[in-house]
Amino acid sequence: MRQAGTAQPTPRSGDPAAHSDDRFLLEVQDLHVHFETSRGVVRAVEGISYAIRAGEIVALVGESGCGKSVSALSIMRLLSKPAGRIVGGRILFEGRDLLGLSDEEMRAIRGREIAMIFQEPMTSLNPVMSIGRQLMEPLQIHLGMSGEEARERAKELLGLVGITDAERRLDQYPHQFSGGMRQRVMIAIGLACNPKLIIADEPTTALDVTIQAQILELMRDLSRRLNIALLVITHNLGIVARYAHRVNVMYAARIVEEGTAEEIFGAPRHPYTIGLLRSVPRLDRPRSEKLETIEGLPPNLLDPPKTCRFAPRCPYRIANCDIDPSLFDTEHPEHRSACHRWRELASLAGAPRTVPAEAAERALADETLPALAVEGLTKHFEVSAKGFAGGKAVVRAVEDVSFSIAPGTTLGLVGESGCGKTTVGRLILRLEEATSGRIAFEGRDLAGASGAELKRLRTRIQVIFQDPFSSLNPRMTVGQIIAEPMRVHGIADKRRAGERVAELLTQVGLYPYMAERYPHQLSGGQRQRVGIARALAMNPSFIVCDEPVSALDVSIQGQIINLLEELQERLGLTYLFIAHDLAVVRHISHRVVVMYLGRVMEIADREELYAKPLHPYTRALLDAAPVPDPVIERTRAPRALKGELPSPLNPPQGCVFHTRCPLAIDACRAGVPALEELRPNHFVACIRAKESLGRNEACSGPAPS
Repeated sequence: MRQAGTAQPTPRSGDPAAHSDDRFLLEVQDLHVHFETSRGVVRAVEGISYAIRAGEIVALVGESGCGKSVSALSIMRLLSKPAGRIVGGRILFEGRDLLGLSDEEMRAIRGREIAMIFQEPMTSLNPVMSIGRQLMEPLQIHLGMSGEEARERAKELLGLVGITDAERRLDQYPHQFSGGMRQRVMIAIGLACNPKLIIADEPTTALDVTIQAQILELMRDLSRRLNIALLVITHNLGIVARYAHRVNVMYAARIVEEGTAEEIFGAPRHPYTIGLLRSVPRLDRPRSEKLETIEGLPPNLLDPPKTCRFAPRCPYRIANCDIDPSLFDTEHPEHRSACHRWRELASLAGAPRTVPAEAAERALADETLPALAVEGLTKHFEVSAKGFAGGKAVVRAVEDVSFSIAPGTTLGLVGESGCGKTTVGRLILRLEEATSGRIAFEGRDLAGASGAELKRLRTRIQVIFQDPFSSLNPRMTVGQIIAEPMRVHGIADKRRAGERVAELLTQVGLYPYMAERYPHQLSGGQRQRVGIARALAMNPSFIVCDEPVSALDVSIQGQIINLLEELQERLGLTYLFIAHDLAVVRHISHRVVVMYLGRVMEIADREELYAKPLHPYTRALLDAAPVPDPVIERTRAPRALKGELPSPLNPPQGCVFHTRCPLAIDACRAGVPALEELRPNHFVACIRAKESLGRNEACSGPAPS
């Protein structure tokens, strides 16, 4: 058995690190971080140790609150003071203990030798400073460059991260860049002074799968060419499988498993790691009937247990788990696990539960009248034009969108940010007024409904928002939040509303006593359950789910997906499920609509679309989606979609995808392709689809199942 602080990983053959200097660039040794709060001391990080070599990519994974970001901020010495304190351990960078340096010495290292890319680029970039000024600042401070030299280097950096027209872009501001481009700017700032280590804290969480692939391919390429070490903090296991050499799994402020990516994914030796891997819907395996989840919650770090911290949630717990384990050496020299039963786990856990797609598929409702039918839906927004001339410009957010949803089924709506998915949801909810088109709900026209009629219909149509925290009133208790719509619509008096709140909380897997709590007293998964309970309060038949799991950890995500499926089965609910996670959409949806720049590109049944996509954009989305399996990912050629999403203010003529399409020909620029049925119930808007249909019969595309 080995203590956590003595881990000495060995590089694998084939890794960049295997051929470099065997010395570590960064060593975190027995790190302890505490936060002083009004309720006591939160032990955010307890005794973690890991190391990184030059040119190596190391991932740090785990649920929110496990200490991943706190450990990264500790390396940068950016903990909020006086609340956050490093109370023990050492952080060695090229042999120097960063914890022993003065603030001035640390400022010289921060940005110059160690850079950090934060999770949300819009909040990390200064909105009142030009992009050029923000790129030039570290160059002038750390490298002593003149203004002219710094500007030339800034242009070079923008080119390095794939941003064209650098001369003009330097004078623009963050709000004039897309999300993917802002994240590229953050990478450029991180690279400005040629650092030796970059810490990337959830660098792609807010990005679409295509932009995510571009950013990560760029970071991997730069790591290889410039020998930069990368510490990547994420909960996206597909990203870890595709890019990381080694993985550290954190739970409740400690590292519970560490090893190479192949060992962690291929032969996990801790129940928590096994649970994380099984919670993820996968594109490379048959759809499982129900996702396996990790039930329960992590321990309170104000008073962590003296036993194994995962024991209360562990399906393999035994009496010996009352002894708090350190990291044990496993059969592989780099692979360690903090579990007493690591040897038995392979036989105890067995293979993940899956069933063939046909067995998992319940019969769709055979109804002539769809629950919802959208025909020719269009939404244009007028905005002020830029420049001295003024005037108005038109944003074509949604253009001629048509689809229908059968009762009791789920329609997935996928596409990149800015493609119009959320606007479609808002138009259906009548939170926005359509420019043209028809929305029929259970045969009644929503677009032409009067105020009184719309009020009645809204009891039948509800919504679950993306961010459960911002969609819940922080000044109201959970009980008040759920009861409010019932009282507004006169469905229940105060006594009956209280009883109904208790029923709804039980229905979504919460305890009735939680009605007395406020949103900040609940976890992210619990808050999303409250949002679902509020939607169910009106006894709806149709729910718009707008990115309902994108803000959640992988384990909580699985719980919410299972809950939505159970409620649909029990209550006969119909869902419009808006998301950009293709694996989640595949798991929960019966039929899928793919949108791009306001238009529908492809519509098909789930298994048909994922096995045999016909539109180049759909294939590009599936190609870009990582699979949580290093063996598969290391053999796949990088196929990131090139270019940025065009502006809806000035969409391309003809097919809106032709500017990024690898199959585009002159005819694609001539006119907008119609949505045609090329297979039974499989509709495609592509003039080259018939040609690709012939190829697809021989080669079914990127989504094995």
